[in-house]
Parts: sequence; C-alpha cells; structure tokens
Amino acid sequence: MTNEGFPKLTRCYQGALIDSSRWKHVELRADDIVISTAYKGGTTWMQAICGALIFQSVDPPATLDELSPWIDAAFRPIDKLHMKLESMQHRRYLKTHLPLAALPYKIDASYIVVGRDGRDVWMSMWNHWNNMKPEVIDNINANPKRKGPPMPLPPGDMKSAFDDWLCKGSFPWEKDGYPFWSHHYHAATWWKYRKLNNILHVHFTDLLNDLDGQMRRIASFLKIPIDDTIWSELVRSVTFQEMRQNAGKRAPGADVDIWKSTENFFHRGTNGQWAGVLDPKQVDDYESAIRASLEPALVRWLCHEGEFIDPKAL
Repeated sequence: MTNEGFPKLTRCYQGALIDSSRWKHVELRADDIVISTAYKGGTTWMQAICGALIFQSVDPPATLDELSPWIDAAFRPIDKLHMKLESMQHRRYLKTHLPLAALPYKIDASYIVVGRDGRDVWMSMWNHWNNMKPEVIDNINANPKRKGPPMPLPPGDMKSAFDDWLCKGSFPWEKDGYPFWSHHYHAATWWKYRKLNNILHVHFTDLLNDLDGQMRRIASFLKIPIDDTIWSELVRSVTFQEMRQNAGKRAPGADVDIWKSTENFFHRGTNGQWAGVLDPKQVDDYESAIRASLEPALVRWLCHEGEFIDPKAL
C-alpha cells in the first residue's frame, strides 16, 4: 500500500476535556498499543485486557492511569505525562478518545478500536456524567489553559440530553455528540482503514459474548504468546465482576477522587439498557441518523447483538 492509502492527520480537537495537540509530545514506539474509543465503548475494559496480556498477571502492578494514561486528557499536566511516557519500561498501551483523523498514525504501532451501539454508549455516558463529582467538573472548567466552552453539569432530563447528543455537534465537522464529541464520526474515521494490518476492531458485544475468544484474537494481533497454565485466570481477572471488585486499581481517576462512587464507574457492563428508556421516536431518530451518516456495513457492525462479525470481511 502506498502512503496515499494511510491515514492522515486532518483534525484538531480542543475542549474542556480533550486536546489532540498533546500527541505532539508523544514519540510512538514500534511496539506501542493505542486503544481508542469515542467514550464509554469499552475503553477501560480493553486497557485491562491489554494489561493482563502484557504483564501476564491477574493483578496490575499499579493503577490504570499509571500504566495506561489517557494522552489527550486536556486537564492533566503535559510535562508530567511526557516524563511518565519516557520512563515506561513495559510495552506501552495508551488510551485515546480521538478519531483517527486527529491522531498520529505509525505503521509499526498497533491500534485497537472498540465499537459499541451508540444507544448503549449514551446510557453508559449518562451514568458516567452523573457519577462525576460536580466540583471535579468545576475544576476542569476552571483550568486556565482550557480551550473551548466549559463542560456543563448533567441536566435533569436524560431524554432531552439524549436529543441534544444525537442532533448537536461540538465541532464544526460533527453533527452529533454534544456536549462531548461524536461517537459516530469517531467510528467512521477508523472504519475507513479497518483493513490495515495494524488496526484491530473489537466489539463490546463480542467481549460480552466470548471474552476468552476475543482475548485470544487480541493476543494474536499483538503477537503475545498464550500461556495455557494461567490463561483462564487472566480471562477471569478482566471480567466485569472482577474489575468492579478491583475498581481502586481498574477505574480511571480512581486515585484522584473523581467519582461519587468508584465502583459505579463499572455500572452494569451490559447492552440494551436503552430499551424502554428512550421513547420509540428517539429510537427511530437514532436509527435514521446513523443510516444517514454511516455506511451500511458500519451500521451493521456497530448495532450487532449476535454472533461475531469480522470487520475486515465487510
């Protein structure tokens, strides 16, 4: 494939929560793993899986933020992040919420993208938003280096907030995602390059249905050998129940008192919570919106609830 077939950096995201320019301070290593979701699509789950595979241990040696930092978090000091990245001796697995259009691409790094039905993303995001301490949101907004509008506190009405999320964008090139950024634009930028050998798409539903099989698929992609003597324990250690019980190490921000309940960061870990909560019209509006903005193969993959679908085959 020629250079014209590789992703190019064309977008810059800067807001109260996210700043894509921070990636300028990251010199990607050849064996780096970059884990990307828009948000609430299985980011922390994939970080835990990669940590279990890299360390070959059921117990991570440090907190999630220490081992796998969120690079584009606008509210974290950039100098400390740079020092931390340079000092890491283990294989790095880095978190991002950026679409591929806003992320540097390195042909010998590995990229794992986790997808999920947008309605499930919304339900998880609503819980996440409401689980943040209001004073934490105030502190994020008070950051003197903040770019863009402040992050609002969650409104009282979940349904009207969903309508805004579905119909308003926070950036000129996005049509949805307010007050954050677009889950669907994010998915589309990665989907376009899904057949590149160093990009792996993993679906939240497939992790729920076959965690063992998906972990084997991820290990193969990362060229990490499987040790059958400890494999079942590695898989067990990253089940939703185990991660919730170990939330002090597994949840992002657990060591800096972000959450009303650290355990509630791992809210339910299921799909379909939107059924019976969103109005029938809202469900129709969602389905119409994704059909209008995303190619049919991507819609099929994002919304699938059944057997594994290989994105590279679509």
